[in-house]
Order: sequence, then C-alpha cells, then structure tokens
Amino acid sequence: MESYQKLIDQLKTGDIESITIPKEEFLQFRRLLVQDEMFKHFRGEAQQGGDVTFTFLKVPRS
Repeated sequence: MESYQKLIDQLKTGDIESITIPKEEFLQFRRLLVQDEMFKHFRGEAQQGGDVTFTFLKVPRS
C-alpha cells in the first residue's frame, strides 16, 4: 500500500509519466487513489487483459 502512495505522489510531481496496475491489484490501488485530493486529475486507461495504465492530467477531468 505504501508503494502505491509513492507511485501516486511521483505521478503528481511528474517524476514518472504513467503507471500500470495489474488487474489483480486494481481494486486495492483504486481504493487508495479515490482518497487523494487530486483524484480528478488521474486518468485510467484499460489495457487488453485487464491491466490499467494511469496518467496525471494538469487539468482535472469533469
């Protein structure tokens, strides 16, 4: 769980461009992500096979 928070923080600061979460870990990761105050800035894109790639947007989605 702590490593997920570190990845979320790195996305927000621009240290990394994206992270890919395996489908088996998606619900656990999402539970942490929705608690972030900048949740609307994250975009998740489903990949074939169920993995999800998250990126951080400068402008929040509506």
